[in-house]
Amino acid sequence: MNSASLPDAAVFIATSLDGYIAREDGALDWLLHYEAAEGEDHGYADFMATIDTLVMGRKTFEKVLTFGAWPYQGARVVVLSARGVEVPEALASRVEVLALEPAALLQHLGATGSRRVYVDGGQTIQRFLQAGLIREMIITRAPVLIGTGIPLFGVLSQDLNLEHMSTQAFANGLIQSRYRVLERA
Repeated sequence: MNSASLPDAAVFIATSLDGYIAREDGALDWLLHYEAAEGEDHGYADFMATIDTLVMGRKTFEKVLTFGAWPYQGARVVVLSARGVEVPEALASRVEVLALEPAALLQHLGATGSRRVYVDGGQTIQRFLQAGLIREMIITRAPVLIGTGIPLFGVLSQDLNLEHMSTQAFANGLIQSRYRVLERA
């Protein structure tokens, strides 16, 4: 498959210093201690301005539903789930549920107009990385060790080389690094 015809896929995520994106039960309480300064969103709005489609797994979708107001106004949202997922009626016209492998999903999204995809959720990110489909990662590390939880990274069949693009330290202690994922040999 020609990856040049696929939409770009990017990750924007926070982790604990020991590499977890959430506790085992999906809780993010450890991250909430790092309140941002007034008007600071750690680059999230700028990132989202480049995104037309968001892809997440079922567990991430179910967690987002607990946040209250739907945070992805204007973006196409695809939930990956082989088991299906209940989409609230208010979101039925904005959320698609699909059961496709990452490459087939990106091919489908490209054919239906997507150009830049935000990939979110531990297992979903791992599957896209394993398939060599992530082009950029923005990872914000919180200065906390939580010991166990849902890891950002999993097993890879081969090394995945990254190019460090930038790192920024925030007043609240968060450190954000941007990486470009290099093409596999």
